[in-house]
Amino acid sequence: MTAVWLSPQARKRLEAELIDLMSRHDVGDADDDGEIVEAWLARRARINEIHELLSNAADATFPPDDGVAEPGMVLTVRYDDTGDTETFLLGVRGAEGSDMEVYSPNSPLGRALMGATPGDRRDYLLPNGRQQRVTLVAAVSLGVHLMAQTPAGQT
Repeated sequence: MTAVWLSPQARKRLEAELIDLMSRHDVGDADDDGEIVEAWLARRARINEIHELLSNAADATFPPDDGVAEPGMVLTVRYDDTGDTETFLLGVRGAEGSDMEVYSPNSPLGRALMGATPGDRRDYLLPNGRQQRVTLVAAVSLGVHLMAQTPAGQT
């Protein structure tokens, strides 16, 4: 796995989840041996996933708010064929713990957008083999995005 970007909040959340998972000795309300084994395997898989994310995470702060699409940026794109827009975080799926959609920089869309600036049009291949064109509408640092979402007077 290549280096991944995690926000400081995501790193703390994953570290806390890892401590919780490793400190558990029960497997919940499993009724039979098969369920117990399945629950244990699921917990072990999540522990391994978190270990891998944390060990491959670059020491990251929020990226500069320079309008360039890169990991840690909240991107708004317009799908040129429909005119629909979508806003998402370019980052690690399952790490941020927010309601925001997350696309990996290694996904077809993420790879296409890396380095783009607002107004740039990029093409990427859909799983069905069709080509999709998108226009980058905005690229804002996650830190700036989160501050804009925080009600006045709260920090």
